[in-house]
Amino acid sequence: MYQILKHAHSGLRWIVLILLIVAIVGAWQNWQKKNTYEPKEQRLALFTLIVCHLQLLLGLVLYFISPMVQFSGETMSNDVLRFFTVEHTTGMALGIALITIGYSRAKRQAPAAKGFKTLATMYLLGLILILISIPWPFRGLGAGWF
Repeated sequence: MYQILKHAHSGLRWIVLILLIVAIVGAWQNWQKKNTYEPKEQRLALFTLIVCHLQLLLGLVLYFISPMVQFSGETMSNDVLRFFTVEHTTGMALGIALITIGYSRAKRQAPAAKGFKTLATMYLLGLILILISIPWPFRGLGAGWF
């Protein structure tokens, strides 16, 4: 069960990253063109938000069943355990919180160009936090590309 969830969480990461990049580029282009907030753009932003929340739920399930998450006295002195117990979880939760706030604010803002600016900015900040919090293989944290 753990391995299946871990691979699903790792694979979904790529979908989240692609959707965030597409949503950010789309929002930025619509902001620059001063377009109206059409249902198509709203659906892309909403779908990105939903996939991010699904990734967060998978991550929370893994948080409680993973052997990489430990609550012991030596957790903070071990780089890998500290990363998965504290840093990864906090960074991802904050990144997805920024994405959620950005979506909520953008759909209520008028004119639409201001909403696109909010969406692009908050999604970009969320993406940056997510990229920092991913256990990339070159960081030496024991995680692979997939």
